Amino acid sequence: MTVSLSRRLAAEALGTGLLLATIVGSGIMAERLAGGNTAIALLGNTLPTGAMLIVLITLLGPISGAHFNPVVSGVMVARREIGIAEFAPYVAAQVIGAVLGVLLAHGMFDLALFQTSLKARTGGGQWLAETVATFGLVVTIFGTLKVKPDFVPVAVGLYITAAYWFTASTSFANPVVTLARAFTDTFAGIRPIDAPGFVLAQIAGAALAVAVCGFIFDDEKAPRS
Repeated sequence: MTVSLSRRLAAEALGTGLLLATIVGSGIMAERLAGGNTAIALLGNTLPTGAMLIVLITLLGPISGAHFNPVVSGVMVARREIGIAEFAPYVAAQVIGAVLGVLLAHGMFDLALFQTSLKARTGGGQWLAETVATFGLVVTIFGTLKVKPDFVPVAVGLYITAAYWFTASTSFANPVVTLARAFTDTFAGIRPIDAPGFVLAQIAGAALAVAVCGFIFDDEKAPRS
């Protein structure tokens, strides 16, 4: 199916927006209902995010590829799944969608629309966690595309659900998610000053994943006779 660039960009903006509305909105709701129990609040933030990813990737994957993430788009360019000229428009659509998703979440919960996070997320452990989280996400996507393509939505949703809990950073694994979460002073937030460290770690994790996926999943060339 051939889909125009405008429709693909609309799908990327819509999907990223709904993803951020889910991440931020469920974090607000979870924190309000958890009675101060951070573990319960995190669980309430985790499950909707994983579930929404399954829905969004299933729905929009056939339209745009359902990247919702610049590192995924970048890897797709490297693998020639999309053209290099499409990378910047994809990222722009993702950024716009992400910011609007945060504003939507704030509006739904009667909060100030424009905020700056005060939640510190920094240090070597957090950066390592984001490297691992993004590495695992990219391996999950491309490994599943190779061995069981129809399972990608579920695999990604399950991976993020798990990574919320086994990584110290709660698995942002996405530069535009990181950027957008810097502008919510709620459960899901991250201080703007901490965001660049996360983004660099995410890029490193994605680059490492590309190398590993190329070794494990790409077909071997037959030896010359």
